[in-house]
Amino acid sequence: MADHGVDLSALPKEVRDQLAELDLELSEGDITQKGYEKKKIKLLAPYIIHTPVEPPGQNDRQPPAPSSSSSQGPPPSGSSRYRERRSRKTHRSGGTRDDRYRSDIHSEAVQAALAKHKEEKMALPMPTKRRSTYVQSPIETRTPPDSSSGSEDETSVRRHSLVLPLPVINPNQPSPDSWINRTVQGSSTSSSASSTLSHGEAKPHSQPKSQPQPQYKPQYQPLYQPHYQPQQQPQPQHQLQHQPPPSAQTAAVTDMLAHSRIAPSENSAPPPDVTAVAPPSRGPRVDLTNNAVVRGMSRGQSRSSMMETADGVPVNSRVSTKIQQLLNTLKRPKRPPLSEFFTDDAEEIVEVPKPDPNTPKPEGRQTIPVKGEPLGVVSNWPPALQAALARWGSTQGKSPALTALDITGKPLYTLTYGKLWSRSVKLAYTLLNKLGTKNEQILKPGDKVALVYPNSDPGMFLVAFYGCLLAEVIPIPIEVPLSRKDAGICQVGFLLGSCGVGLALTSEICLKGLPKMPTGEILQFKGWPRLKWVVTDSKYLTKPSKEWQPHIPTANTEPAYIEYKASKDGTVVGVAVSKVAMLTHCQALTQACNYCEGDSLVNVLDFKKDMGLWHGVLTAVMNRIHTISVPYAVMKACPLSWVQRVHIHKARIALVKCRDLHWAMMAHRDQRDTSLASLRMLIVSDGANPWSVSSCDAFLNVFQSHGLKPEAICPCATSPEAMTVAIRRPGVPGTPLPARAILSMGGLSHGVIRVNTVDKNSALTVQDVGHVMPGALMCIVRPDGPPQLCKTDEIGEIIINSRAGGNMYYGLPGLTKNTFEVIPVNANGVPIGEIPFVRSGLLGFVGPGSLIFVVGKIEGLLMVSGRRHNADDLVATALAVEPVKTVYRGRIAVFSVTVFYDERVVIVAEQRPGASEEDSFQWMSRVLQAIDGIHQVGLYCLALVPANTLPKTPLGGIHTSDTKQFFLDGNLHPCNILMCPHTCVTNLPKPRQKQPVGVGPASVMVGNLVAGKRIAQAVGRDLGMIEDQDLVRKHQYLTEALQWRAQTDADHVLFVLLNAKGVTVSTATCVQLHKRAEKIAAALTEKGSINTGENVVLLYPPGIDLIAAFYGCLYAGCVPVNVRPPHPQNLAATLPTVRMIIDVSKAACILTTQSLMRTLRSKEAAASVDIKTWPTIIDTDDLPRRRPPQIYKPPTAEMIAYLDFSVSTTGMLTGVKISHAAVSAICRSIKLQCELYSSRQIAICLDPYCGLGFVLWCLASVYSGHQSVLIPPFELENCLSLWLSTLTQYRIRDTFCSYSVMELCTKGLGTQTELLKARGVNLSCVRSCVVIAEERPRLALSHSFSKLFKDIGLSSRAVSTAFGSRVNLAVCLQGTTGPDPCTVYVDMKSLRHDRVRLVERGAPQSLPLMESGKILPGVRVIIVNPETKGPLGDSHLGEIWVNSPHNASGYYSIYGEESLQANHFNTKLSFGDPQTLWAMTGYLGFVKRTELLEANGDRHDALFVVGSLDETLELRGLRYHPIDIEISVSRAHRSIAESAVFTWTNLLVVVSELCGSEQDALDLVPLITNVVLEEHHLIVGVVVIVDPGVIPINSRGEKQRMHLRDSFLADQLDPIYVAYNM
Repeated sequence: MADHGVDLSALPKEVRDQLAELDLELSEGDITQKGYEKKKIKLLAPYIIHTPVEPPGQNDRQPPAPSSSSSQGPPPSGSSRYRERRSRKTHRSGGTRDDRYRSDIHSEAVQAALAKHKEEKMALPMPTKRRSTYVQSPIETRTPPDSSSGSEDETSVRRHSLVLPLPVINPNQPSPDSWINRTVQGSSTSSSASSTLSHGEAKPHSQPKSQPQPQYKPQYQPLYQPHYQPQQQPQPQHQLQHQPPPSAQTAAVTDMLAHSRIAPSENSAPPPDVTAVAPPSRGPRVDLTNNAVVRGMSRGQSRSSMMETADGVPVNSRVSTKIQQLLNTLKRPKRPPLSEFFTDDAEEIVEVPKPDPNTPKPEGRQTIPVKGEPLGVVSNWPPALQAALARWGSTQGKSPALTALDITGKPLYTLTYGKLWSRSVKLAYTLLNKLGTKNEQILKPGDKVALVYPNSDPGMFLVAFYGCLLAEVIPIPIEVPLSRKDAGICQVGFLLGSCGVGLALTSEICLKGLPKMPTGEILQFKGWPRLKWVVTDSKYLTKPSKEWQPHIPTANTEPAYIEYKASKDGTVVGVAVSKVAMLTHCQALTQACNYCEGDSLVNVLDFKKDMGLWHGVLTAVMNRIHTISVPYAVMKACPLSWVQRVHIHKARIALVKCRDLHWAMMAHRDQRDTSLASLRMLIVSDGANPWSVSSCDAFLNVFQSHGLKPEAICPCATSPEAMTVAIRRPGVPGTPLPARAILSMGGLSHGVIRVNTVDKNSALTVQDVGHVMPGALMCIVRPDGPPQLCKTDEIGEIIINSRAGGNMYYGLPGLTKNTFEVIPVNANGVPIGEIPFVRSGLLGFVGPGSLIFVVGKIEGLLMVSGRRHNADDLVATALAVEPVKTVYRGRIAVFSVTVFYDERVVIVAEQRPGASEEDSFQWMSRVLQAIDGIHQVGLYCLALVPANTLPKTPLGGIHTSDTKQFFLDGNLHPCNILMCPHTCVTNLPKPRQKQPVGVGPASVMVGNLVAGKRIAQAVGRDLGMIEDQDLVRKHQYLTEALQWRAQTDADHVLFVLLNAKGVTVSTATCVQLHKRAEKIAAALTEKGSINTGENVVLLYPPGIDLIAAFYGCLYAGCVPVNVRPPHPQNLAATLPTVRMIIDVSKAACILTTQSLMRTLRSKEAAASVDIKTWPTIIDTDDLPRRRPPQIYKPPTAEMIAYLDFSVSTTGMLTGVKISHAAVSAICRSIKLQCELYSSRQIAICLDPYCGLGFVLWCLASVYSGHQSVLIPPFELENCLSLWLSTLTQYRIRDTFCSYSVMELCTKGLGTQTELLKARGVNLSCVRSCVVIAEERPRLALSHSFSKLFKDIGLSSRAVSTAFGSRVNLAVCLQGTTGPDPCTVYVDMKSLRHDRVRLVERGAPQSLPLMESGKILPGVRVIIVNPETKGPLGDSHLGEIWVNSPHNASGYYSIYGEESLQANHFNTKLSFGDPQTLWAMTGYLGFVKRTELLEANGDRHDALFVVGSLDETLELRGLRYHPIDIEISVSRAHRSIAESAVFTWTNLLVVVSELCGSEQDALDLVPLITNVVLEEHHLIVGVVVIVDPGVIPINSRGEKQRMHLRDSFLADQLDPIYVAYNM
């Protein structure tokens, strides 16, 4: 036997009881699996029979059981014997079975739904978790070399293969040589599996043999699984023949993977691993290149086309198998999309869905109201409830009113009617007369008080409730607040406040237990009014004088009490019940249940509200019934206690929930001595739950032998507003039980009743809840819209007219009108009468014989794509899925969230601590399939949270609205999550079809002109003639300009270099710079024996040495190539880029400093590159004073002055050739735009290695003569305020910086403006602060910077941006004159279609864009269609082309293919102006004519850069810019530090850096998916959560997304979590 070889039936009764309690504790999650095992072993220890252990070889010779091997399929699902045996074995103890939510029909339906999926052998990719994150059990040490990144399921199979000594080879276990294959197959990183095989490898040996596998095949089966033929029962030998050895299989897969990669070429090292740098802070920003991809190839061959073969299969990617699995699953035919397709209209996304012609429609006639039997008048019924108490108190004083139980289930005290009456009178007297000082009366009749009593103290509550009724104050019973974090506590406070409650009654014990502040006062709960606490224990009450009698008026319409009710969205409302309604309801219940004086009633329900209050407190007193109250705590400790109480007291009535039936069944172990024969009514309070039928049946099954009569089971339907709606009357013995309705789920989802005959899997069996209450009238109306009467075959909301029901929501007249004053109308909209009805919130219909059937609650209704689904039904389906060991029953929440114009279903459950990652994932994917198969609805998200973390209601249920709020706020902290947006989001707009271009560019241009649209072009002002002809000659070359300055103005300081302390480290006057350049030129010709025209690499930190070396090269006639030096702490990542540029540029020599020369030749460098093959290295630190024989002068200005190398954001290394003419032109253009001359000073804080940064650092000062204060950006890391204090100290008017510098200051100094002010930092002198960038202006960052430093004098107009690209280093630059940069708002939907539509600020889906600075003098730009090469109108987005004297001359590439360069640098328009030569910038943008005026009086044309063409994502036929999606993602949760997106085979991948704790990681997955779906109408395919600093960022502060993509696919990110959205 499974139970340690003990025969349980032979055990003593008390041991069996203790075992039953243990089982219950485990099933409810009140004890861990470990604790359970420990206690069980301890209990059974005295009874264990020790048997000799069999030698291990024997068992293996028997044929394996049908379920012991995962490679065999299940037996035919029809074999009921197998099923019985299986359920007997698995659930023998009943310890994991919850019949409340289950029926055999339902389990079968789930099995069948899952069986449908078994043919598809798709392996769903299991999410990847970092091992350190959520380890719930210690991982055993693994002996084999775990070099593959295998996931848990593989390691466990391996583990077993090594731990168990097996004499016979088991076909399910990998042989040792499969290790070798596995190692080859996996990538050699420590990250957990992104490259595993299909997750079908089940763990045969981790399951004991006695637990058979479920009957259906799991969906994750090995791709190589042989089919199982049920006819033959194969012997082990046959099995071995059938199945190829695992080593062969893995080898095959390995082969497949190996062949899908291209062997790296000799010169292409793998991409340097960015992430190996210590991640917590973002490491040094490095420019990383992809495997030797050098710019020079045509635009056509974009990166993606290089990486894919003809059929779109990735080649060079080492893409993990998981992504391939995900793609395979997404290729499966989807369920046919609903006809509710949204057409993608430019103006509106959503169109009204067209109705589906096949939807079932109600066809019956209109229903008529159903009347209950008349409420009889009995002569001795009291005029008010208090009168009944007075009568019994005086005439039947010794008669027992209430028995309370202690925690062990033994009677604690019995309150008699005499005691109840006298104490209630004392309390009433005390409340009215003794609370304040003598003169004042604190409570007046009609005031409201809170009743705060624990569930274990019914006696005190009873006294308090009746004391309030006698004092004519209105009691509001609420739960005992336990802490500030109680679920929904704030809302309860709101109710108390709105009712004007200032007083709370409680017991002494309860008061002591309330949370206190350090001062001893009771904690002020959030949202609660200030309360005065009154203790109602007898000893504190005052006995009234003989003549004082409570006033007992005849019941009237004033409120008697207020019952609280939590609604679907979590708000708490108070339902006020009048005195007459309370009395009438008691009378109706007495008549319906046929209560007799002196009956005994066992109440397991909460006596503070609902059925527990109506029967156990009110009706019981009216009829002098003896109530035995069984508290929740007793039920948890001793689940059979209520059955025993019925037996002991011979109770006639019991009030229970399905849960109590289930618990009693589970704890029931041959209770021979209990009898339920006395029960006349077993009232099931949640009998209206559609799944209660199975609990009632199962309970009857077990307890019929104990005298339980089938007709005694009485389900009922209730709601706080309508009170008791219907109850089944106890039947006459022997008469047949009422029939059940078997309804079609599909019909129900459309709100119609269809008897299910065809597909029994999607059937719902419901039992009736009896007839309408006496004296009531019932209608069924449509739940939405006007309350129109339903047809006979239509499901609707039950509404009731009766004197016994709630009267209003206290203090909420609007809601009250909609709920308590409903007048039903007929099909024509005409009211059917005058009398008002109350909405019950229950959905149902009237069956034959006027029996009422309830199929759900409005609160649990989920409206998905116009169909209704009931939360309880979904819960039941989820709980019928094996294996049960994964989650706790009864701790599961189902709700819907609105995402992208529809409701989406979310299921959250608590996971058992022992459940493995793989079990959970198996369970989750089966739940998806079961719900899809049975309810035909896709789940959006399924989350498992650790045990005991969901918010609870006071009696142990799950607080759904709080759970939903946690989910939406990202505070749920799941330990497992599965999102399925691809499956369930069927209302996306249709993908845009690219229309074949039938219209030529000429027609487009004519069309634009006819439509009155301008051609989108803009021009900077004229470069004009230079005033002084003498200067022209001197300035033709920069070298001549320097020589001229050295002669005419020798001591003028051109450069000042500062260190972190703001101290001048070195300066350079014109003559000093000239002389240092001469020394370097001499060294080059002597030491390096360099010939003119050869390339020389400059490797210097930012400073004056770099400038001198540059001019030294020009003096010597070589071509300088400026390269960022490697980072000494990060050589492995940065040195390969340096090496690549040196190789690509074929440099003949390297100029550098002594320390860098040592670094280049160090051992550390040798680890990353070949240090023996460096070209000649010259260190320029102490050169001898020599002069070159002559200073080189180029023969023409078209000769190359220098090479500008940079790594683009797509990881492309690009070198461009800059001619002497371009150098002069760009310097002149900047001089004019910024009005630079020798008396001016500018400050530069940016990297001087490429683009406009290099021009400003090295060239502009020599040309214009102004002084440049140089601040190396890395110095800011040591002193953040260096740049700002320099601006103040030198009173700088114009400064240039990069986005990374601006971000450093914003984040680091934003909160310290007061401190900066105190230090005297003042930025009022700054006239322009220009950010140098090659990207869309970062508007949010610029705004933040301006706002934060406004307090220290920064003008709001100062900050602006520049824009340059590879083909032209400076297209725009905000100068000193001209209009301020303007901002426009464009419609994002139009932008995706390459159209520009301006909208107002704050319009939905609007994107703010800032102008990228003024176009420089001499520059012309035009917006061109990248496909047709024709000019575009200004309402279109297109590629920016530029014509200017300072365009680069071409790419310097190792291929040297002139045609390609000509294509980029000298292109002509296909139409319009065929003469001009343009350069293609590779950036998308548009031009808009603004209202602002230029200096010459013309209107100003602004250029807006939107993003790089190479980076755009083509998804669903639309063009997306990654930055827009990233901004949305970063807003989704406070813990997202930075994010980046890229696509992989049409899947959108989002990588987010987590700055919070790792338990937040899984919270981000649904939030990221939601925000991208809502704002961009895209479904995220993969969500990757990583550590801060993992997303690579280059020196310009731009994200290197392609690099990130390569690292992700090569498994180098070590992610915290990877979620594959289904």
